Parts: sequence; structure tokens; C-alpha cells
Amino acid sequence: MKDPYEILCISNNASFEEIKKAYRKLAKKYHPDNYQDNPLADLAAEKMREINEAYYALTGGKSKNSSSNSAGGYRNVKSDFINVRTLIANNRLNEADGLLSEVSEASRNAEWYFLKGVIFCKRGWIDEGYNCISKACQIDPSNREYAEMYNRISSQRNGNFGPYGYDPMGNSGNIGGCNCADICLTLACFDCCCRT
Repeated sequence: MKDPYEILCISNNASFEEIKKAYRKLAKKYHPDNYQDNPLADLAAEKMREINEAYYALTGGKSKNSSSNSAGGYRNVKSDFINVRTLIANNRLNEADGLLSEVSEASRNAEWYFLKGVIFCKRGWIDEGYNCISKACQIDPSNREYAEMYNRISSQRNGNFGPYGYDPMGNSGNIGGCNCADICLTLACFDCCCRT
């Protein structure tokens, strides 16, 4: 990988806030929605992957508060979950699982269980994925993303791939090399990353 500072167009002594600002600016510029039906879509996707990797390399999934009032080792769990979604979207499941395992049990909320369930499903461990996604739905029953995934996994466990052909193992329902879950997860990740 090239120098992450160079990729994000920032100096080597940039603060966490400067890194985050540069990342958001570039992510907004190269967001896939800006390149739909565009011959540059593949280049933009590659640039977005590069930007995500540079951001992850510089932040390591941790929040570095520029003020000195944070206790050393404080983790920004929301930032970690954004990074986990990016890693899952790039099929880097071991790294995503590693980040999730670093989250303390006290911080394991509905999103943690949902993401853990997605990782299990992508590995083909449907029952474990079902259990985690079920727990995410119990914690946050109003979340549509969790409910939709729960319904898809339930159907898949019963041998019914439904109208979307969803199969977390990737055996059916592929659209241009991606299944519906990959597309939804990627869009949700970008949505989280682009919020201010």
C-alpha cells in the first residue's frame, strides 16, 4: 500500500480530526453513488478501497481524541463498527472479526451482534449467524436492517432463498459477483462513513 498520508492528502503529523476530515471529503468525492453508469466506476471503487485502507491504517480502528482528556486506550466503538463494515464489504473477515473481538462485552450492542452474525453467515456458519442476528433484533427490534437480515437468514435456514435469492454462503443470488447482502452492507457502511 502507498503511504496512507499521501493517499488522504494530509501531512505526516495530521491530527485525528484532520485524518477524519480528509477521509470524509475523499469518501464523499469517490462514493459509488457518484459513479453509477459511469465508465470511471471501477477506478472510483478502487480509489475508495484505497482510501478506506489508508484511513484504517492511520486510525487502527481507534479514536484518537486530540484533547488530552481521554483515558489512554479509549475506543470509539461506533468508529470500530464503521471499520468492521468496510472490512466485511471487502471480504476481509478475519480483520473484521478481530476488531469485533476487541470490543468489550459491556459495549456489545445490537450492531455488534448484527455484524458478528454477518461474519458468521459469510463464513457459512448459518446457525451461529442466525443466533447473533436474532440477538441483535431482540436488542433493537425497530431496526429494519437487522429485521431484513433475520428474515433472510430464517428463510435460508429453512431452505427457502426467497425472492432475492439470498444465500450468505454466496451459492445463489449473485449480482455481478456480489450477493444482495454484500450490496446492502456496503451501502450501509458508506452511509455511516459519510455522516458528519
